[in-house]
Amino acid sequence: MGAFLRDVIKMNPQNFRVMGPDETASNRLDALFEATDRVFAGRILPTDDHLSPDGRVMEVLSEHLCQGWLEGYLLTGRHGFFSCYEAFIHIVDSMFNQHAKWLKVTRHIRWRRPIASLNYLLTSHVWRQDHIGFSHQDPGFIDHVVNKKADIVRVYLPPDANTLLSVTDHCLRSRNYVNVIVAGKQPAPQWLDMDAAIRHCTAGIGIWAWACTDQGTEPDVVMACAGDVPTLETLAAVDLLRRHFPDIRIRVVNVVDLMTLQPPSEHPHGLPDREFDSMFTTDRPIIFAYHGYPWLIHRLTYRRTNHPNLHVRGYKEEGTTTTPFDMAVLNDLDRFHLAGDVVDRVPKLARVGAHFKQFLRDKLIEHQQHIVQHGDDMPEVREWRWPY
Repeated sequence: MGAFLRDVIKMNPQNFRVMGPDETASNRLDALFEATDRVFAGRILPTDDHLSPDGRVMEVLSEHLCQGWLEGYLLTGRHGFFSCYEAFIHIVDSMFNQHAKWLKVTRHIRWRRPIASLNYLLTSHVWRQDHIGFSHQDPGFIDHVVNKKADIVRVYLPPDANTLLSVTDHCLRSRNYVNVIVAGKQPAPQWLDMDAAIRHCTAGIGIWAWACTDQGTEPDVVMACAGDVPTLETLAAVDLLRRHFPDIRIRVVNVVDLMTLQPPSEHPHGLPDREFDSMFTTDRPIIFAYHGYPWLIHRLTYRRTNHPNLHVRGYKEEGTTTTPFDMAVLNDLDRFHLAGDVVDRVPKLARVGAHFKQFLRDKLIEHQQHIVQHGDDMPEVREWRWPY
């Protein structure tokens, strides 16, 4: 991501800036400094790090100021990007409100030209604030954004680096939107090659056939996910289920564009009912692992046919300074809880799944004992890779 934005600056040295509240290097965007510096109008000392009067990175510990800078910069006809810790983007809630309302009104003023979209990258997100703790854990900006007019807001949850690049490229080319991208800064698995990532992001939602076991048949369960950590935990849960129940028919659905969950009557990116029913079925259990607060998924899908069978796991205000995997466990978003949800909701597994449920309970106890003793996640969790 940093290398991508670096190249954007190289190719657009006079009309692109990156704003951020003192987090450019922390958010792993320091490749930007291969092409530019932080702008600084004061006296520059030899010991200063990447400061210059004409730098394209505008970095100051004030989310308000970064938002104001970016809004003003976009109004000049130029382009920009705002990276921020997810928990602290709430500081600009009211400023986002007014910009979104302004966009809605001015789209209907014929003499106003389209302006570049206001693009947020929310990183250092809720699931990887394990080293800082509860104060830095809040994914609620998404809920705030989706209140605004559907033809203005877009929310993207890329599951890996290639989908992040594809989404970012799309957002930087767009006009008259507010785009919110949520992606962690920590190293994570790569699920899709670049061509597959572009196809997936273009659709915004899709079945990952390579992770499914239901080809040519109706699934026993749909495992859906939105967000990088929920995707990882969902696929790890699928692995557990496949190893213990080889005959289970699982369909894996990944959501990049959150607004595809709404009907097209509510959002222009919404998936038509027939396609939604085909993907999620009309009567099979859906286990949905989501990055943010679970009730948003229910809110977006309440009119869908299979909503009564939808069970959502997400963040529920449980957190502390702990290990990465324990953050998922505290909120019941981990692979063991997700796998257990499948056993509870698939009738044929409920009859034979007692020993597997005991295995899952034992694993959660083993996890808790391990992090107390070692201060890190179990190797089988930390080093897990998709095996198929």
